[in-house]
Amino acid sequence: MLLLLLEQNKPLDEVIFYNSTMEFQAIYDIRDRVRPILEQRGIRFTEVKSDVPFLYDMLERPVNSKKNGFHLGYGWCGGPCRWGTRRKIDALDGLGLDADTHYVGIAVDEPERLKKLELPKCSPLEEAKMTEADCLSFCYERGYFWEENGIRLYDILDRVSCWCCKNKNRKELKAIYQFLPQYWEKLKELQAQIPMPMKPYSRKGVPYGNVFDLEKTFEQEIRETQSGGAPKKKRRRREQSR
Repeated sequence: MLLLLLEQNKPLDEVIFYNSTMEFQAIYDIRDRVRPILEQRGIRFTEVKSDVPFLYDMLERPVNSKKNGFHLGYGWCGGPCRWGTRRKIDALDGLGLDADTHYVGIAVDEPERLKKLELPKCSPLEEAKMTEADCLSFCYERGYFWEENGIRLYDILDRVSCWCCKNKNRKELKAIYQFLPQYWEKLKELQAQIPMPMKPYSRKGVPYGNVFDLEKTFEQEIRETQSGGAPKKKRRRREQSR
């Protein structure tokens, strides 16, 4: 969205970046690459953080809930417990923005999100009829790839959200395990401090469990793939009596 606005020379006074402190390094690399461009154009850059550290909320905050009783930390952020989103909204609302127009990066193929937009918020991507896939191609064509370890994050992840987001699906978590081991080690460090498994349910009979369970499952799957697949079960033939 920002690249589109700059190319179209749309009115733009300020760019606001919310820093959860738990983003992939590629996000911060893009931020640092864009800031000089904004400075050259006289566009103010504002970085916002929550007034409470992310890891304090996750691991240390005293919590007394009806369901789980007293415990420390909200635990994993995601699903019905999206406390990190609440922190982001509070931080942005705290800015007291009074601009006539607030640009929001929602693509045309995100109708449910677009329905929630109210003035002064608007979506330049919707006006340009750009889908999420169009937006990614647009950025790639201009040399913005979100790379780490030689891997384009959007090649292995559905969304480049916080690396510790509980909403990541099994495919994304396996990709992090295989291609981004530095983040996988961080996930294990967090799981060691959070009683609740990151994925406390099963799918098609395959348990998700905590991060350590996932690692064992991924290791087994990779070994089976490298050895030519899982061993096939022998079929038993029934002898039909005449």
